Amino acid sequence: RFSRFVSSMAAFVYFLLLASEFRSSSAIIDITIIKRFKLASISPTAVQQYQQQNFSNNNNIQGCNWQGLYPTIRERNAVMFNNELMADIHFVVGPPGGTQRVPGHKYVLAVGSSVFHAMFYGELAEDKDEIRIPDVEPASFLAMLKYIYCDEIDLCADTVLATLYAAKKYIVPHLARACVNFLETSLSARNACVLLSQSCLFEEPDLTQRCWEVIDAQAELALRSEGFCDIDAQTLESILRRETLNAKEMVVLEAALSWAEAECHRQELQPSIENKRLVLGKNIYLIRIPAMALDDFANGVAQSGVLTLNETNDIFLWYTAAKKPELKFVCKPRKGLTPQRCHRFQSCAYRSNQWRYRGRCDSIQFAVDKRVFIAGFGLYGSSCGSAEYQTKIELKRQGSVTLGVAINKYFSDGSSNTFPVFFEHPVQIEPDTFYTASVVLDGNELSYFGQEGMTEVQCGKVTFQFQCSSDSTNGTGVQGGQIPELIFYA
Repeated sequence: RFSRFVSSMAAFVYFLLLASEFRSSSAIIDITIIKRFKLASISPTAVQQYQQQNFSNNNNIQGCNWQGLYPTIRERNAVMFNNELMADIHFVVGPPGGTQRVPGHKYVLAVGSSVFHAMFYGELAEDKDEIRIPDVEPASFLAMLKYIYCDEIDLCADTVLATLYAAKKYIVPHLARACVNFLETSLSARNACVLLSQSCLFEEPDLTQRCWEVIDAQAELALRSEGFCDIDAQTLESILRRETLNAKEMVVLEAALSWAEAECHRQELQPSIENKRLVLGKNIYLIRIPAMALDDFANGVAQSGVLTLNETNDIFLWYTAAKKPELKFVCKPRKGLTPQRCHRFQSCAYRSNQWRYRGRCDSIQFAVDKRVFIAGFGLYGSSCGSAEYQTKIELKRQGSVTLGVAINKYFSDGSSNTFPVFFEHPVQIEPDTFYTASVVLDGNELSYFGQEGMTEVQCGKVTFQFQCSSDSTNGTGVQGGQIPELIFYA
């Protein structure tokens, strides 16, 4: 029964694919949605790579005994990839003006995809020599065929989104899973908004959740990314509604206006203030303008022209009047994310003539078992009353790749508490890789220092591991010293 059900479902999908041939305009829309995003743009080298594979395969089988050259069925099957030999079907792949004719073998394709099985051997099978596929890029279609023929997954940033589209369309689940894993691995603030939009389109809830984690923690970087301007209006609304964005509202407004300018160009409108308001629609009211500082509003938003005169007057009254007017805008500040603290010492102490800072480096290495975002460090202060410290904090990946640097001052009150020092933006930390946290302090007073350090610390659902760093020249190590806390979002 189950096999009949799967076959019926595949046949139904094939029926939809047949119907889509008569709605080529909608098929083209599908691919233009994907092609709007840089991650999905197809590089010429990707197409050339598969064309070269085709020429290589054709050249390798000139003799009648080519089968004897390949000891395994997998290798012999791979010879047929993108090969005219014994091809009994051809595909014309790509949008008009960018098509490529690809040879195929019905049996191999049917074994690899239930949709191809329905197309060639199902109840609705049609006897066609050539099938047009305008909504899939040639390089992505060939990447899917390479998996079906060769059992090889060949993905790159240029083609992975379009390959995921092809794998979903032709129900090749293991390839689709590999595409999602690739996207999760390459996820960053630079592409998180783009991938959020695509993950919703492809119905990949795990990828959607990963995107939200990055967008929440590194909101200002994500909102200022080039890809943010390419998202659709529905994704824009989802982001503007987000309660946990770690971003100043002024940054949110600037990002929304940048998106509106790009949308005006897409709709062939002049990017005037009036047209920006037009394309934003009701999304403008999701920007929490009343939650801004009064100075930011008065010197920025109120003079930008983005608000009507009545809106500007009402918001000024909302700031200053005892009886506040009703506003269409959301007035509550966003909650943001609550930072967590990983404390690696069980106690702290101070002794005379111990733990001074003379511009030397205190450093520790750490690794995590889940992706986190390091917002900053908690540092010890003076053990001799109040004091001010000049500090430089730095975060590096193994191999000396600097990920974040910040120069700050902090004031300590003489207590044994830790004092937070933050990076400008949270730094993304990947699991199972060691990173180096370093701090250079400049201050004349003796400091508290940690002792009874732990090599492993459990913080909620995240496990931190610590080891000594060769960069440390002021005595900090696993057992004792500075950098008692890592401040992070998870």
